[in-house]
Amino acid sequence: MTTTQNRASKPPAEFTERQRALRQWLLMAADNLSTAQREWREEGVALLRCGGLWGVVYIEAPLVYAAAGTDAAAAVDRYLARTLRGPVFANLLRHSYYVLTPTSTGHHLAWARPRDDAYYMGAGHYLAVPTPARTDSGQRRYWCVEADRPGALVSADAVTALVRTGRDRLVSESGEH
Repeated sequence: MTTTQNRASKPPAEFTERQRALRQWLLMAADNLSTAQREWREEGVALLRCGGLWGVVYIEAPLVYAAAGTDAAAAVDRYLARTLRGPVFANLLRHSYYVLTPTSTGHHLAWARPRDDAYYMGAGHYLAVPTPARTDSGQRRYWCVEADRPGALVSADAVTALVRTGRDRLVSESGEH
């Protein structure tokens, strides 16, 4: 363990100012601040609460790949940045993407009925969120689209359109009508 990792309250020097601000904003969703800081230091992810500051739309990777027209990580990341214009992280172990959205997203008709390939996670859900410094697609969990500032979220309409596009393309590819 490095000296930097031993400091409980100070983020590593390699954090940018924006990442520090994002880190503080995300940590406001922690049930226990010191536990979340320790988890980020030791594991690179911390268990954070959905439904207060933000909600999350879970999307299975094949649906994202269909919408993007590729499964190449860099191309998918560029597509998500261009299409969603807000924070998204990937979990390569679960083959899934997590889009940070306003908590009001859960009230949209498109998210009223959960489906296996995409669903809204609000109050009562917890999620392992990577530290803002994890932006490399070579990591198991990483921010494929970083937030440009604390509080920046993806609109419900944008994530709904992405999911609709992915589902439409999967149906077209399968030959179903």
